[in-house]
Amino acid sequence: MPILLTTGRHLLSSMAATVSYVAGTHSMAFVTAPSQEVAKKIASGLVKNKLAACVNIIPNVVSVYEWKEEINEDSEVLMMIKTRTSRLEELTKFVRENHPYDVCEVISSQIDQGNQPYLDWISSIVPDKTPPV
Repeated sequence: MPILLTTGRHLLSSMAATVSYVAGTHSMAFVTAPSQEVAKKIASGLVKNKLAACVNIIPNVVSVYEWKEEINEDSEVLMMIKTRTSRLEELTKFVRENHPYDVCEVISSQIDQGNQPYLDWISSIVPDKTPPV
């Protein structure tokens, strides 16, 4: 039994040493669009411009909202965008410039933890924003 306990402790300490993710380094952004075509155009631009590593386009979202003092109900698609937190400002600017809505939704939430190889992959695709010199 002492051998298993020692091996287990060694395994746990090895895992702790290799996992050094800083919570909030990456974020998920959510954007709705009027159609899959619009979403694909925006998603492709985000990935091509290295502002996102991946964009999931989720169809058949029904949005109920108030706009200009009226209650509206529209069919939309939802984009779930994975990126670096440091690139959110540029990502938002890109979406605003390429979105047909007067006021487009761009909201985000930081990623506290996740599958480390996936988070590493996001980092390898989306370069960190370098601060101005």
